[in-house]
Amino acid sequence: MKGNEGFSAEERALLLTVKGVGPTVIGRLEQLGYHSLSALADADTTHIVKLVASMLDSTCWQNSPQARGAIDGAIALARSQTARDRQDVAP
Repeated sequence: MKGNEGFSAEERALLLTVKGVGPTVIGRLEQLGYHSLSALADADTTHIVKLVASMLDSTCWQNSPQARGAIDGAIALARSQTARDRQDVAP
């Protein structure tokens, strides 16, 4: 993961196209140390929602289908973008 820069403007714009993902969700991901789609592609939804719930000292993120859906969507986007980027580099 990159330093504390956060997602690039391009990656942020892509994430914002995912249902349920807004600036707050992106901010939470960045607080957890995810600063690129390639790092997020290796993430696990359950792990992320548990960490955010713990960070906020609230179970709402862990129990919310909307939060899980947003993180699932963000990870799916990251995986598809990472796979596409690998195909672009392949000989």
